[in-house]
Amino acid sequence: MPDSVIFGMEVFLNGLMAGVLYALVALGFVLIYKASGIFNYAQGVMALFAALTLVGIMEGQVPFSHLINAVFGTKVHHFGWEVPALLAIALTVVVMIALAWIVNKLIFRHLVGQEPIILFMATIGLAYFLEGFGDVMWGADIKKLDVGLPQGMNSAIDDVTFGIFGYGFFIDNLDLVATVVAALLVTGLVMFAQYSKHGRAMRAVADDHQAALSVGISLNFIWVMVWSLAGFVALVAGIMWGTKMGVQFSLSLIALKALPVLMLGGFTSIPGAIVGGLIIGVGEKMFEFAIGPLVGGATENWFAYMLALIFLVFRPQGLFGEKIIERV
Repeated sequence: MPDSVIFGMEVFLNGLMAGVLYALVALGFVLIYKASGIFNYAQGVMALFAALTLVGIMEGQVPFSHLINAVFGTKVHHFGWEVPALLAIALTVVVMIALAWIVNKLIFRHLVGQEPIILFMATIGLAYFLEGFGDVMWGADIKKLDVGLPQGMNSAIDDVTFGIFGYGFFIDNLDLVATVVAALLVTGLVMFAQYSKHGRAMRAVADDHQAALSVGISLNFIWVMVWSLAGFVALVAGIMWGTKMGVQFSLSLIALKALPVLMLGGFTSIPGAIVGGLIIGVGEKMFEFAIGPLVGGATENWFAYMLALIFLVFRPQGLFGEKIIERV
């Protein structure tokens, strides 16, 4: 078998793994849009904030320590203890639920029935606030996140592929864990949305806020629940991305790569987020492998958006999104 074909197979597999990580971010967008019709620009920053909070809790860091030291002239940075990873994750989930309640209480409960563009602008403001708040709360330095997830090359895949092709494929153990986690998340979220009482209420709220209120559905409860779920998904994405590349403020930019994923999979489809992520991940890796050398490389920076633009022209609802028909 030619070497180029073997290398292409390895690139394809790594593209699938990258697509899963993109899809984890896109899931948060889908959840909130599906329940409220809000495109949550702050989802990437929520992943960053969750990862910052997790690291801070694990390391026993004093929140707002830089601000406290500047105001009172102290030198307090840590409590002097470390928190086990599982307990820290549970505490971070509590923080994200509290954040969901605060966001609904202070912002979105006052915007019921407003135009989608107003809700979207509110999430832009929320994104910049959370980014600055996270900076003040936990500091802006790059942090290492280690919750015990396996990392590095998977030796079993390396041995098997070396035995077959005479060349071992490099597949990161963290990417394999992310794949399993994403599959479990999608399965759980689909079952919740389709078969649970609150899942059906969530879809009703997305269709019409006022109609949902008129039949006794608590809009406040549904929005808090959905933002809490999105916060949990953001935490999962933050753990995966933070473990992979460190917890830094550029982590919030992963939301930009989730946009093409949503355009391909559809803004209202949970499985579509995964499929769209896989298509983007594989597409950009294979395009760079096959076409990149011919055009000077760096095609991964724009391929996903070019593909998304094509979908917007010919299938704006995405592969799995609901086609909206309005009576005129």
